[in-house]
Amino acid sequence: MKTALTIAGSDSSGGAGIQADIKTMTMNGVYAMSAITALTAQNTLGVTGIFEVPPQFLAQQIDAVFQDIRPDAVKIGMVSSSGLIRTIAGRLRAHEAENLVVDPVMVATSGARLMEAEAISTLTRELLPMAALLTPNIPEAEVLSGQAIRSQADMQAAAEKISRAYGCAVLCKGGHSLSDANDLLYIDGHCQWFRGRRIDNPNTHGTGCTLSSAIAANLAKGFPLDQAVSRAKAYISGALEAMLDLGQGSGPMNHAFALTGLFAQEAGEP
Repeated sequence: MKTALTIAGSDSSGGAGIQADIKTMTMNGVYAMSAITALTAQNTLGVTGIFEVPPQFLAQQIDAVFQDIRPDAVKIGMVSSSGLIRTIAGRLRAHEAENLVVDPVMVATSGARLMEAEAISTLTRELLPMAALLTPNIPEAEVLSGQAIRSQADMQAAAEKISRAYGCAVLCKGGHSLSDANDLLYIDGHCQWFRGRRIDNPNTHGTGCTLSSAIAANLAKGFPLDQAVSRAKAYISGALEAMLDLGQGSGPMNHAFALTGLFAQEAGEP
């Protein structure tokens, strides 16, 4: 059985972060492992607390995984501090990790910055050049490319610029009121669009985590990058179409993006 490691923060509501990654990797047929960068107290309404792990302990987690069950792919999610970013890059470099998928979580859907400028600088200098694939959303692609994105042509220009800067493939995710649900993969000087239909589902908490984890899982299984992206996109579309509604909150994002309904369908359970 193929294996994958997620390096990210814990989401106590189970809809994003480590929890979403493990669910997604499992349902995409690989054995999932984790190295936790932070504990969070959060739900789909927001984050009320963050407890970051010390860099030394994060290094111990990564080493423990590689020394026993070597991952065939690694997904890296939100890492908020320079110390943790340097630790991840150093340990993955030491273990010669393969198939790194980096979801550069630095800008929220609302446009709010989630990382300080120093941490972004460390991320771009230490970690992004090691990646096989980056999966920025539109605001993150704007930060990484240094240019505004207002059209599909802008998406292509930004993806090319990011790819050339860091020597890796880039999946520029649509949405954010642009390009419907169409994503652009830029790899080796070529562009490939993955067309999608926007699904009217408010339960979108954790979609970015789920997509990048599904891609990592399919890379671990040996699929070429374009096929891994295609399979991951089909998976997340199916999850959204399942329309599972769990939340009881009162906010605009009051339902967890939960894949349990799709899990049950695939497992043949009622």
